[in-house]
Amino acid sequence: MSLFLFTAYAQSIKVKIETSKGTMVAVLYDETPIHRDNFVKLAESGFYEGLLFHRVINTFMIQGGDPESKNAPLTKQLGNGGPGYTLPAEIIPKYYHKKGALAAARTGDQMNPQRRSSGSQFYIVHGKKFTDMQLDSMEKQMNTKFTKEQRDTYVEIGGAPHLDAQYTVFGEIIEGYDVIDKIAGVETNDKDRPVEDVKIIKITVVE
Repeated sequence: MSLFLFTAYAQSIKVKIETSKGTMVAVLYDETPIHRDNFVKLAESGFYEGLLFHRVINTFMIQGGDPESKNAPLTKQLGNGGPGYTLPAEIIPKYYHKKGALAAARTGDQMNPQRRSSGSQFYIVHGKKFTDMQLDSMEKQMNTKFTKEQRDTYVEIGGAPHLDAQYTVFGEIIEGYDVIDKIAGVETNDKDRPVEDVKIIKITVVE
């Protein structure tokens, strides 16, 4: 399947993500067209309907999009499923892991040095707030320098700065932050899967 047969969209696209815990609205970035168009294609085909947020870590992120999660028993190991292809990385420095960032999951660098993304699995950052001192320490550990915007955001809103420049961020939640909080706060088992299923009901493109 060619990734370059996807429809090109001339303007920013918004998607409505309906879940069993409420509805979120996200904007998809034009600067990540492969991820944007792939997400829209899967959403419009009904791919995400009935799938779970199968990995939930409070103060970190909520992850979904594994097709094997549909109607999966609680004992089933999840996280390895996909549509049969991966996507080339579209890592853009100005899009970072603030709360509400929508990003593509992927396998680790050791197996995936090109940092190719899962064809369908995504995560939404829940994150936590950081102090300037903590960010100073992270800069040294990561050998990076956060911009003033990043610092202000991580201090005031929160996020997961240790993921920056490692994963493709291709959108962000613009409505429904309370839904991120609700999902992130559910009870999970030792595999980080919610004890009570949190389902994606539907993802649709909104005008």
